[in-house]
Amino acid sequence: MLNIALFGPPGAGKGTQSKKLLETYNLTYISTGDMLRSEIASGSALGMEAKGVIEMGGLVSDELVVQMIEKNIVDSSDKQGILFDGFPRTVVQSYILDGLLLKLDTQLDMMIALNVPDEVLTERLLARAKDSGRSDDTLDVIKVRIKEYHNKTAPVADYYKERGKYYEINGVGEIDEIFEQITSVIEEHRKTVHTNIVLLGKPGSGKGTQGQLIAKEHNLVYISTGKMLRMEIANGTELGKKVEPFMEKGEIVQDEIPIKLIEKRIGNHPDSKGFIFKGFPRTMIQSYILDGLLMKEHMKVSAVIEMEIDTITALKRLNARAATKRARPYDKSVELIINRLEQYKQKTKPVIDYYRKQSKYYAIDGTGSEQEVFEKLNKLIDQIIKENY
Repeated sequence: MLNIALFGPPGAGKGTQSKKLLETYNLTYISTGDMLRSEIASGSALGMEAKGVIEMGGLVSDELVVQMIEKNIVDSSDKQGILFDGFPRTVVQSYILDGLLLKLDTQLDMMIALNVPDEVLTERLLARAKDSGRSDDTLDVIKVRIKEYHNKTAPVADYYKERGKYYEINGVGEIDEIFEQITSVIEEHRKTVHTNIVLLGKPGSGKGTQGQLIAKEHNLVYISTGKMLRMEIANGTELGKKVEPFMEKGEIVQDEIPIKLIEKRIGNHPDSKGFIFKGFPRTMIQSYILDGLLMKEHMKVSAVIEMEIDTITALKRLNARAATKRARPYDKSVELIINRLEQYKQKTKPVIDYYRKQSKYYAIDGTGSEQEVFEKLNKLIDQIIKENY
């Protein structure tokens, strides 16, 4: 997600630039003034509560405003981020916004301020008042509004400066020139959104083949714990000797071993757009481990995709693989194959439940040709990337 607060005094051009940003980045628009008017007009419970406060001459509380903001964000889940116009206006609201976004599992990426001299603001507001016929926007009123902005919102700028999220641009000039400055700041400082996909499935479901194809298609790094362990065995390393008895039976090795291998693989690709994890996690404990490894690098699991095939199909595929150069030691014994299938069912079901509760679990039909499965998988991953962008 891309979450931006557009900041600036009255007359700075926030409304004009907001429209262009919404179209360009497909963002949810959060303007407290617009929200209040909309909620009141719709007759919602929040709107009626706000209307009652306003009619009594009071100011709508931060608590009520935040409830409206949360409702608007939740109701716009199809958007790819949030644009805040005119909020936060105080340091207290800045803390409130941080807490609200944390609750929604996101954060504010940047505050972009439009810097416009007071005399230019005054000219713009007087012209706007004349065009709109508003007699209440007099010179004295405009001066008070500008002064109030400087007094109340300067601490807000400091709040985000301290967090390295405040960027100021020149708000005087042609509309498109100012917009170009804004988008330059966004593109330079927006977070890299990593796509981290876990591929699960019974032995023989095609995780390895499809994982490598998908990694290549989306410029991701493929991580197969099995492949890395087999390389250790082939190279005759101490670690390889330690895990070989487990690998021959298709059993799960001690957790500390894949941790080191995965950590090293991630560390070798600091500029990666993300990773495809094949065969890990296979247990609940390994799910926690992967979450921890990714959290350390300021990343998280984007999605877990199970490639579903029936047991008969799995047996046929593994039996066919046993006659090729890609054969694994555990492919050549029906007893070992059945043992691996049972392990998958017993050990991996809790992993699926874990990610399903986080709304990160997806499943596709893993039967069909290599190309057919790839097309189904690729379509799903395109959707996941779009949702996470």
